Amino acid sequence: MRDLHKKKQRPTSQNRLKKPPKPRKPINFRSIFRKSAKVVCGAALVSLTGFVGYEMYRLIARTTFLRLERIEVSNLKKLSRQEVVALAGVKEGDAMLALRLKSIGEQIAKNPWIAQVKVRRYFPGTLTIEVAEREPVAVVNMGYLYYLDNKGELFKPLTEGDRLDYPVLTGITEEDIAKDPSGSKATLKTTLELIAQLKSRTDFRLDDVSEIHFDKGYGFTIFTASGGVPVKLGNGGFSEKLSRLARIYRDLQPQMSALEYIDLDYSDKIIVKKA
Repeated sequence: MRDLHKKKQRPTSQNRLKKPPKPRKPINFRSIFRKSAKVVCGAALVSLTGFVGYEMYRLIARTTFLRLERIEVSNLKKLSRQEVVALAGVKEGDAMLALRLKSIGEQIAKNPWIAQVKVRRYFPGTLTIEVAEREPVAVVNMGYLYYLDNKGELFKPLTEGDRLDYPVLTGITEEDIAKDPSGSKATLKTTLELIAQLKSRTDFRLDDVSEIHFDKGYGFTIFTASGGVPVKLGNGGFSEKLSRLARIYRDLQPQMSALEYIDLDYSDKIIVKKA
């Protein structure tokens, strides 16, 4: 019989043998030098190729067979062809490849009459300049007179020789534009809407108006060309208000000198105030 009281003897653990360290590989300086040399040579080759290409470009640009022979300018209303070419700073005989189209366009666009410009180059010797000029819609009196274009932008102070036969807007100041540019922009665009309404009419027309005045509190007032009578319009609803005025305007014309104002800023009536 087995002696159940006899304890099992644990096997004696044997000492593990330590692995010898791996030998270190020597640094291959020659391989590192070869790789570095390849990188340096590649960079030098790219630089040399760029330099040679640039010099070849300059050489070709100076050759006589790629010279500017013709400058074409689109039809103009305000500016002359000579003015546009002078702004472009180019002349016949210039090297075609040396023309900087973007720079030429930027120079032309500095003129306030220019709304948009496109400059194109056509080999062997043609440069085309397409210009879109600004169209004045009104004159804004802010102490100085400024042209207002059809996008609601003030683009040019009037100088000697500029035309004055446009509707005149008053009531907006340079301080208003500086302090509230978005509000002033909205006012100018509303002015354009009012001018468009007056231009489209055959009864009470734009020619019957001498001035458009804006007041922040009240809105718009137009002054008649005959007698300078103020016609109060307020804000918005111009088409309906002008239609009501047109129904009585011809009858009022003989009395214009005796009128103080006409108030249209009501939905159901017109107030005619005699002086």
